[in-house]
Amino acid sequence: MFGRIVVDTANTATGVAYDTLISRFAFLFGGEHMRRILIRHAESQHSLLGRVADIRSCTGLTEIGIQQAHRLCQRFRASGELHGCQVLLSSPVRRARETADILMPSLNTDNVLEDYTLREIHPGIADGLTWQEYQTTYGGFDLVAEPIRVFAPEGESWQAFLERVQATLQRIANEYAGKTVVAVTHAGFIVASMLVLFAIPRPGTNARLEPRHTSLTVWEAVAGKWQLERYNDTWHLDRA
Repeated sequence: MFGRIVVDTANTATGVAYDTLISRFAFLFGGEHMRRILIRHAESQHSLLGRVADIRSCTGLTEIGIQQAHRLCQRFRASGELHGCQVLLSSPVRRARETADILMPSLNTDNVLEDYTLREIHPGIADGLTWQEYQTTYGGFDLVAEPIRVFAPEGESWQAFLERVQATLQRIANEYAGKTVVAVTHAGFIVASMLVLFAIPRPGTNARLEPRHTSLTVWEAVAGKWQLERYNDTWHLDRA
């Protein structure tokens, strides 16, 4: 049903940091198999209110978001597709953690491990501002033109965020080699994972990736190659 895109460690011409990342994956896995499932949190209140929301100001899921998470939970129960899940990670931000808590009974695990590195780009003191207030205070945030500019004081730059995502993917691969890992995270983290693993040098201008709420992005590692098995899988929301 889904196409598969392969990151070939032998044939991909990339920069030093990406080569280093992939070569370490190849060393770690050899012939081992690992699945890493990134799930975007369900619909949250902050997005409807137009707010920047990290740990301090996130107020959790909407009623629709709760329903979305339960539908994904029901999908997992019925399909058994993630019965082999051995680790459930979650961003500590409330909307992600609430999503993970709803999903946990359908997975083969009895606890959620919070991982602060699964968060969105750190907004610093802009946490809690409306986007209009952010625009008035800090102006636009152009990732391409200003990759080293921090989002707001005490926050992260786009470059620092990509480096964090890369380090997180590597650490998860190292800590959970050979296991199926589910991580409930955010749209930005999922998009950044694509940019890092495919060594895309810039986010683009006219095209964009937009993971939907409770969507699955599935990466597999076999014999040193990362394969994109699925992206933006939301059939649990799309079916009648």
